[in-house]
Amino acid sequence: MAVLVKQLSKRYGTQLALDQVNLEIKKGEVVGLLGPNGAGKSTLMKILSCFIPPESGTASVNDFDVINNSMDVRKLVGYLPEHNPLYTDMYVREYLHFVAGIHKLGKRTGQRIDELIELTGLTIEVNKKIGALSKGYRQRVGLAQAMIHNPEVLILDEPTSGLDPNQLVDIRALIKSLGREKTVILSTHIMQEVEAICDRAIIINKGRIVADDSTANLKQQQKNNLLEVQFEEDIKANLLRMIKGVKNLREISNRHWLIEYDEKINLRKNLMQWAMDHDINITSIQQKSLSMEEAFQELTKG
Repeated sequence: MAVLVKQLSKRYGTQLALDQVNLEIKKGEVVGLLGPNGAGKSTLMKILSCFIPPESGTASVNDFDVINNSMDVRKLVGYLPEHNPLYTDMYVREYLHFVAGIHKLGKRTGQRIDELIELTGLTIEVNKKIGALSKGYRQRVGLAQAMIHNPEVLILDEPTSGLDPNQLVDIRALIKSLGREKTVILSTHIMQEVEAICDRAIIINKGRIVADDSTANLKQQQKNNLLEVQFEEDIKANLLRMIKGVKNLREISNRHWLIEYDEKINLRKNLMQWAMDHDINITSIQQKSLSMEEAFQELTKG
């Protein structure tokens, strides 16, 4: 097991940031870590990378405990924090040499830096000071420093923050390729990113894990009782509420509605009968599956 967490808790004063969290991440998995602001994502990542200690419970990386074997864990983990801490007065290559020295790469330093400059797309900016780089290129430098010692586990907190659409495609492809040989834990607020990159999503809300599954399963498990219906003419909400089994309505347009219904009721049958009784033509009716954003909202509301 690459990452194993048992009954992990962390408190900041009176605020309980993590509340008895349990999770397992296997080697080679790319896992999306999702949650609202303040849910506990960054706290979990900081504990796994030995930046802060837990209050109770245990966490280990490749069987090395984050408290008792913290130096071993640091050798195994590459960490890109949300607020990328770079030395802005250093040149890109100079900074990567500095980080390589911390990890004691020795004779491998030059070759490894060249590999990462190419891998992260820093070639055209390599002779600039970090302070002169755009936010997107600073993120690339942060990714390069996280990977410089070729860690087995990559922990990336909002790694695509500040990237333009073209850069997003490149970095997502890079992270996905890294996932073939490394364990990757990726925190993000971009749901499409999770679907594009991750094998699995873990959703945290108020310090607790509320879901842990593939993105496809997470969407299927939330509210399968939705019908998307389009009519030939404008329809008022009060008319739709007359149909037996209708629970909630969402208006997409006057002729286009999303209907949440009681699962015990055959709404399709009732809807067709209602349309015939009122001489209303239905142009389209289909079962609606939730988007990742909608599934996330369902799991973290309240």
